[in-house]
Amino acid sequence: MLYDHVTGNIHSFDPQCHVELRAQINKSRRASMLSGSLIGNSRNEASGVCCRVYKNGFYGFASSAEYTDASCKAVLNAATNNADFLAKHVYSGKPGIAPLPTGEIRVSQDYPDPEQKYFIDFIKEVDNYVSSKYPTLISRVVSASAESYEKILAVADGYCTHSILPRSYIYVVMTAEDNSGQPIELYEVFGGFGSFDMNFTDSSALHDKIDRLYEHLCRKKEAVYASAGIKTCILGPMMSGMLAHEAVGHTVEADLVLGGSVAGPNLGKVVASEKVSLVDYAHTAFGKPTPLPVYVDDEGTKADDALLIDRGVLVGFMNSRETALHFNMTPHGNARAYAFSDEPLIRMRNTAVLPGKDKLEDLISSIDDGYYLINSNNGQADTTGEFMFGVTLGYEIKNGKIGNAIKDTTISGVAFDMLKTVDMVSDEMEWASSGFCGKKQPMPVGMGGPSIRCKVNVGGK
Repeated sequence: MLYDHVTGNIHSFDPQCHVELRAQINKSRRASMLSGSLIGNSRNEASGVCCRVYKNGFYGFASSAEYTDASCKAVLNAATNNADFLAKHVYSGKPGIAPLPTGEIRVSQDYPDPEQKYFIDFIKEVDNYVSSKYPTLISRVVSASAESYEKILAVADGYCTHSILPRSYIYVVMTAEDNSGQPIELYEVFGGFGSFDMNFTDSSALHDKIDRLYEHLCRKKEAVYASAGIKTCILGPMMSGMLAHEAVGHTVEADLVLGGSVAGPNLGKVVASEKVSLVDYAHTAFGKPTPLPVYVDDEGTKADDALLIDRGVLVGFMNSRETALHFNMTPHGNARAYAFSDEPLIRMRNTAVLPGKDKLEDLISSIDDGYYLINSNNGQADTTGEFMFGVTLGYEIKNGKIGNAIKDTTISGVAFDMLKTVDMVSDEMEWASSGFCGKKQPMPVGMGGPSIRCKVNVGGK
């Protein structure tokens, strides 16, 4: 764990300024096997300290890869000087940052850091299971991943914190030949919050999930092309979570709203069916911890949930302390930085469509001719809300029953238009948390939701 050189410097903070002094260490561990051969084996760490000072309407920032008491003082002085320099040469006219209640939240349980051999031995066991049970695969990849983000934050006002956010995953990728001899691929990710040896103690616990992945791959061998056009579809939890993050979430980040996103003029207006509500959760959802809990953000704001869409109406944005003042909103703890050398940006945490009251089987039985879209390998959207997602796993729905698997395809549309077509929302809830959001800095995020029935443009023949 990081030694605390930070909080002892609070007495040096200028009482007329908002000051953030943050020490941080990011750790990553990786191991990968391709068809039984070890192709990746790495351990990386990056640590340092940074300071941000808000003075006279400007932020000054400085960082150092050296983490000592002296370097804490040095970045504090440098950040103050940088803010003074900007104020001397540019007129801001901005008000000061509104003060927040002060306090301290520590969630700094130390987590184990297994030796690299633990990662390698585990993926060997998983690979042996896959290769022995499914010898006809033309390729297989098994990878292990573990990361942790430890931060000590001292602020002039707001909440000081010492936190550690670990997450770990196993990736299994299977490649086979379809009936025409072309390669087809499916993958699955297992894991979530916690260190690797906490999440993965017995490789046999993954066997049933790996078997289901192979069953989908076998169905995909006989896949048919989707029929192109506007179709009635069920988006599974992975797809609705991606929609929540990519197509809606980014449009309601306040910095992008200031840049002209579609959400700006739609605040207070109907942007979705009344069956759709969307929340960016901080640390607890539905009585359980979120996949990637955030208790205090990197500006010292105590984190709580940000309600974004309430029964179809756009009701809020995700803010920093500065943009919250601009929009006359309450900040909910969305300002986050990836590394010690990064300034906080407005970022999502655990963004999800809320579950409804319908059963998945009723969603399926209600469709005469449509698609059940389960998994994706990529997605992109812009600040207009226009999106395009790849679909790697999906099925036809014919006369209320699941039919053939479909070949890889895409879906596209404009989020606020498509969400108005949602007429059924399932009562299930699933999360995904293995990826990174790429807004200027990488950032671990969670996303999730139920299955939703909607109309969407499907690519195909």
